[in-house]
Amino acid sequence: MGGNHMKLGIPKEQTPEESRVALVPQHVPGLLKRGYEVLVEKNAGIKAGYSDEAYKDKGAHIADSFEVIVKEVDIVLSVRAGKAASNGKDMASLLKEGQIIIGLMEPYSKDEAFDTFLRKKVSAFSMELIPRTTRAQSMDVLSSMANLAGYKSVLIGANQSLKMFPMMMTAAGTITPANVFVLGVGVAGLQAIATAKRLGAVVNAYDIRSEVKEQVESLGAKFASFDLESGEGEGGYAKEMDDTFYKRQREMMMGELSEKDVVITTANIPGKKAPILITEEMVKAMPEGSVIVDLASERGGNCELSEAGKIVKKHGVTIVGPTNVAANLPFNASQLYSKNITTFLYNLFNKEEATINFNDDIVAATALTHQGAVVSEKVKTIIGGDQT
Repeated sequence: MGGNHMKLGIPKEQTPEESRVALVPQHVPGLLKRGYEVLVEKNAGIKAGYSDEAYKDKGAHIADSFEVIVKEVDIVLSVRAGKAASNGKDMASLLKEGQIIIGLMEPYSKDEAFDTFLRKKVSAFSMELIPRTTRAQSMDVLSSMANLAGYKSVLIGANQSLKMFPMMMTAAGTITPANVFVLGVGVAGLQAIATAKRLGAVVNAYDIRSEVKEQVESLGAKFASFDLESGEGEGGYAKEMDDTFYKRQREMMMGELSEKDVVITTANIPGKKAPILITEEMVKAMPEGSVIVDLASERGGNCELSEAGKIVKKHGVTIVGPTNVAANLPFNASQLYSKNITTFLYNLFNKEEATINFNDDIVAATALTHQGAVVSEKVKTIIGGDQT
């Protein structure tokens, strides 16, 4: 079943700010049991808190370099490959003809690495394209990373805020709890609400999909209802709305924002620029010393003034644009990613023979390139047709 003495390679990530690793030691025994051999590049897990010894103890081999690994293995499991790695070209150019590579690839924008995959007939699978279905939940990397980002965003907000979150009654007087507003109630938003509540803040939340109201209330937060049409998109994501909708939404949100201490925005639309939810005008209406944590800053940002990777102060408001947030919790992020990617791997092959099962909807949806052709219909439009 897929294993059949296939060799797996785990590289040390090339991108400087990437602290995650694609496979954690605890998942090695399961792979060995299925007949895989596991080669891990030296110090691959060190930034995430996993030593080479930990991998060896579980039965993996340690190799000195990716060059050594790539000569031997059939499959490479990576965190960032293709466009997602700033110098992913190096990894792509080292791959052998016909190898399989699985990882995050930023499939929605073209990259030289994709041309290399096509030329070398590499079978590349992009973890961002995992469908949002019940069966694929255990492989859904975007959700597991969003979960961690939601938690971390609240800590970032609390650190930047001039106020503490919980209410406190002291001999010197009563401290009122902080007001937190979460914009966008997907996986990250729900986790942000839960974390802010744990810290004792008063939490309000808003999403264009009105059906998440129940989830918000079940976490003890209040759902801000703006009497606008619902924007439920496919696969549980929010759909893109027209300009009139966003204009009305912004007008109604002005009032909400004028009394909030920390605002966390999480609205992302796969493959598109993030929608602007907070304009400069709205920032001006916010209280002096308040904080915005923009989890969409890498995709252009939900706040007009946020800058990816920076903390800026505008109109008395601190605006944080954190990037690759889950990688700030690399131990857990690697743990979840490793579970997602190994589950995907176990699902990749036809049970009897070691061939890729393209009849499986999850496999078909995530395949970027295979045998010199672009497989994904979604991606075909972006990176050009097949280049056989």
